[in-house]
Amino acid sequence: MNCMQSLPQVAANPFGTTRRKLAYRSQMELRFDDSWIAAEAARTAERWNSCVNLPMPPAPLYGAAEHARRESAFDRSLAVVEREIKRAPRNKTGRLAMQDRLVSSFGSFAAAALDLRDEAIHLITNEFLPAGTQLARWARRFDPSLSRPDIVQACRNAWTACGLQPLLGEPIGITPSILGYSLLYPYTDNYLDRPEVSADAKLQFSARFRQRLRGAEIEPLNRREAALWALVELIEGQFPRELFPQVFDSLLAIHGAQEASIAQLRRDALVDHAEVLRISCAKGGSSVLADACLARGWLREEEARFSFAWGVLLQLGDDLQDLREDLERGSATIFSRAASQSKPLDAAAIQLLNMSESVVAEMAGLPNASKMLKNLLQMSWRSLIIGAVANAPAFFSPGFLTEAEARSPFRFAFLRERQKKLASRAGLYEAMFSAFIESQEESDSSPSLAKCELPATSAMASA
Repeated sequence: MNCMQSLPQVAANPFGTTRRKLAYRSQMELRFDDSWIAAEAARTAERWNSCVNLPMPPAPLYGAAEHARRESAFDRSLAVVEREIKRAPRNKTGRLAMQDRLVSSFGSFAAAALDLRDEAIHLITNEFLPAGTQLARWARRFDPSLSRPDIVQACRNAWTACGLQPLLGEPIGITPSILGYSLLYPYTDNYLDRPEVSADAKLQFSARFRQRLRGAEIEPLNRREAALWALVELIEGQFPRELFPQVFDSLLAIHGAQEASIAQLRRDALVDHAEVLRISCAKGGSSVLADACLARGWLREEEARFSFAWGVLLQLGDDLQDLREDLERGSATIFSRAASQSKPLDAAAIQLLNMSESVVAEMAGLPNASKMLKNLLQMSWRSLIIGAVANAPAFFSPGFLTEAEARSPFRFAFLRERQKKLASRAGLYEAMFSAFIESQEESDSSPSLAKCELPATSAMASA
């Protein structure tokens, strides 16, 4: 049987398609075509430029005593994790109990080291973490060959979609379409980032994938395409094309932005600063715009604009995090461009921190944005940027590093040392990952996936 015919099988939509149809039809028609994406990319680029030359935005400050207290809480939590992994029980009941102890340990750490309150801790431990483990279970059922980094990458995207759900008035949880979209990344983004694959081959693959996103029924050529086609079916099963055109607008928008970003990977590409920024804005904004569409099926203008801005912020934060890798492979971002010219990145990091404050302010237009969720997202975005600075001290001035470190709950040297320690224990954490995604039920609830053996013929094995 053809893989796409046997997987996935989606159970009844738990959120109610009828309610979605009525809600969508009550809205003004808004389509995310090329002109809308271009206008939003220009708007967010202008927002980025408006944050230049601003002072460091206000944030909680941490002295030596506070750093020591929080680092102690970090190490206590880490010790609990490593102790649990080393004595991981053999039976399922014991492993599920271990999961509960690890979640409890995270709650204690979040309260002591991150100053999170009960409501935020409950949201993370009782809704976001279960959503991530559920996605990981389904990902392994879909394709057992997916690596832990692949699944973690998919979880990061799913958590963004889950963060959007309460902002859009939806319950938090993995839906068929969030699962499908999140798993697209290991098969598309990573392939397009591979330096050994020619630009022509990437564009040929992208052209076929674009046809499938537009609804064309074409046979997959290889294992990667078979997986992608099946994942698109998940989205189509929850959101019929004729009823939810915004969903497929957004998928085509991120696809087009990925194609344009191939230019960033070419060492000989002559792309100026404004074009690099435009490409980054289009790619990041379209990605989270798609998350938002898949979180509910339709968006109002203010919701779409906020989602796009959030995506741009995450893209620029990721570019700062990936600075070393981008320099090594010759990928052009606004940060790698500045770093390659031996310019300290102090001003760019401050600019990004101010942009994050601007995106936080835009949440005021969302009626379902609670104060707790705003604060949690603000802390998350600030941590992303400050953490990227901590990991790349050579690109910043000593004075700026001191100022930025005062805004971090942990000393930068401590963060780098613990990161090395975690990397050296990859085997232990692979064991924890496997134990943690073990289902608490014999069979998972909707969306159900019938197991599929993806094609693995010699012609497809390397694809």
